[in-house]
Amino acid sequence: MTLDRKPTVIARTVTRLVVPMILVTAIALLLQGHNLPGGGFIAGVLTVTAFALVYIIYGLDYLETELLDRTPAVRYETESGIVREYGRVFASGLAVAAGSGVAAMVLGYPFLTQAVAFLEHLPVYGELEVASALVFDLGVYAVVVGALLTILAEVGAE
Repeated sequence: MTLDRKPTVIARTVTRLVVPMILVTAIALLLQGHNLPGGGFIAGVLTVTAFALVYIIYGLDYLETELLDRTPAVRYETESGIVREYGRVFASGLAVAAGSGVAAMVLGYPFLTQAVAFLEHLPVYGELEVASALVFDLGVYAVVVGALLTILAEVGAE
């Protein structure tokens, strides 16, 4: 016997309000990580928290049916589906994080040496500091999001 459980209106409304705030906070933490506490890891964990809330309220198949407009893959029968895409996010993040360290070596510096560039004459900001650590943080962010979403989807499907 299966229970067809629908989330309450309050739960759906709170999710619609809270998830964008969580994602904006995650982006802010990601962008400030090379100068202040924060960065790719905590931003990734926060992003997965938003996805977990969506999974809890709307179910595992919600992202595929409503947001990606496709039929969810049958688990264990095919190698397709959103879990496979989470693996791609993980792999690309690992490549970006490792590539940011290798790029410094190619330029003749030790592995993961940080560089800073200043972008001037920007319309809203005037001057913006961009550190190479941001590229590493982006890679860590993708690794954390890909790994935790894979775990969440696999455990949640059980």
